[in-house]
Amino acid sequence: MKESTSSTEPIGQNLIKLVSNFCFSVFVFSVLIFTVIAITYQPPDPWLESAPALTKLFTETENATFKIDGSILQTGEDLVAVSPVSAPAVASQGIITEAVIEKSEETITNSTSNPVSDCEDLTVVNCSDPRVLIALEKFNLKWFKSIVFMEYQTPVNGSKPNECDVAWRFRNRKEKSWRKYRDFRRFQIGLGVNCSYKVVHASGWHSGLNARRARSRFNGTKRGGNANIAPAVRDPEINDTVPTLGSESNFRKGRYLYYSRGGDYCKGMNHYLWSFMCGLGEAMYLNRTFVLDLSICLSGTYTSSGKDEEGKDFRYYFDFEHLKQVGSIVEEAEFLGDWKKWDRSHKRKVPVRKVMTHKVAPMQLKKDKSTIIWRQFDTPEPENYWYRVCEGQAAKYIQRPWHAIWKSKRLMNIVTEISGRMDWDFDAVHVVRGEKAQNTELWPNLDSDTSPDALLAKLRGMIQPWRHLYIATNEPFYSYFDKLRSQFKVHLLDDYKELWGNMSDWYNETRLLNNGRPVEFDGYMRVAVDTEVLYRAKTRVETFFNLTKDCKDGINTC
Repeated sequence: MKESTSSTEPIGQNLIKLVSNFCFSVFVFSVLIFTVIAITYQPPDPWLESAPALTKLFTETENATFKIDGSILQTGEDLVAVSPVSAPAVASQGIITEAVIEKSEETITNSTSNPVSDCEDLTVVNCSDPRVLIALEKFNLKWFKSIVFMEYQTPVNGSKPNECDVAWRFRNRKEKSWRKYRDFRRFQIGLGVNCSYKVVHASGWHSGLNARRARSRFNGTKRGGNANIAPAVRDPEINDTVPTLGSESNFRKGRYLYYSRGGDYCKGMNHYLWSFMCGLGEAMYLNRTFVLDLSICLSGTYTSSGKDEEGKDFRYYFDFEHLKQVGSIVEEAEFLGDWKKWDRSHKRKVPVRKVMTHKVAPMQLKKDKSTIIWRQFDTPEPENYWYRVCEGQAAKYIQRPWHAIWKSKRLMNIVTEISGRMDWDFDAVHVVRGEKAQNTELWPNLDSDTSPDALLAKLRGMIQPWRHLYIATNEPFYSYFDKLRSQFKVHLLDDYKELWGNMSDWYNETRLLNNGRPVEFDGYMRVAVDTEVLYRAKTRVETFFNLTKDCKDGINTC
């Protein structure tokens, strides 16, 4: 018996060891797999689709050109969360909340040595009285729920004894950027309980003219100019001046990534952005300054002539000030001038690494010490597209910095003006027609589903009667939506033409960027403004989700 027991013990012990070794091996293998995934995983770009899907879309279409629906134009302020870098700067300037107002009231009460005992003393409103401002702040918080209020100015007298004009800065809750805008309104002030002030009536957007900030005029108009054109002014809140390198030594100390023009030039703006973000992303990966060509060729898709137009300024469309804050940027003409000066005045030329093909991956350039890495795109399409640099293995390392690209604040000022005129209380419908409505092979029902009768029938069940209804659309005929006016207060982009007309701030500011020559409010700008107004609506109706059973990208793509 003892011999049998002793002979079985080693078998049991060996079995236990075998099982424990197997479990330990599984654990180690699992940890190894998890570690590899954690190291190699790269989150997708916050764009309309994932990076692989967009790359597939590029290569499957003719000439690998980016061809997606251009009726919605999203940029960084639509796609990503508020930048943690910029948020504290705004927060430190203060946001007006109920708690802030209550604290102000308490301070005023404690500091008032002679409280008002007779309401007759308030027959004439003193607009500079802090209690007037508190009444205005309370009113705005109650009525404008979609607005974050900041930085009120001291109210000033209106046109009548009981009127006060006041200006404030604000941002929209639906805008993910921290840019601020201005409004100034006229309020009729009356008396409430306990001789307090209250708002009896509030006028509309930009009605408080006495509180309007004086604009600085730019002394650049020529004699004998058109009397119907407003004097040129600069918006002090926009700083899109071109940065300079300063001295030759500063230039030589820098490290640059320079992309020469490729096949992306004169392609659609979505294609341009996809490629530009690739270049900027590579520059950030290589810790280099990106050389930016401010001159854009606008595709004929967006021009009134229907032809590609060169010489469009990047700053017409995008926020150059924000881009400078987020990334290291140098303007191309400035860069080339400093490069030429250095080579002309020094025997030792600037070290340059010329890269002739996109197949040289960014990872291969990581340790390159050359002052300039010059990517040249001289091969035939589609091999000469910038975005090809970020394909393949590079996609795991290069992250497109979408947070760096915002729409121009000049365009966003127009968006804010339109939304403000509707008192931030409106609904919107996005009506896609144009070429898609004419292509019955891919969209057989779109034309009929977006006809005036069909639109009226659909919207009646989705939007309350006589609400402000903004229509974002590529339909060229203004009268197409007249039937909707029987049920809604209809607004179209063309209702606001004066916002980019020759007496507008936008007209003057873009003219200054264009050496005094007028700038066309082109198709891309129209879609950009439509997109942003659409996003600010309380109720949003979409063509391919609410109005038609057709698929957004054609038959069998839903």
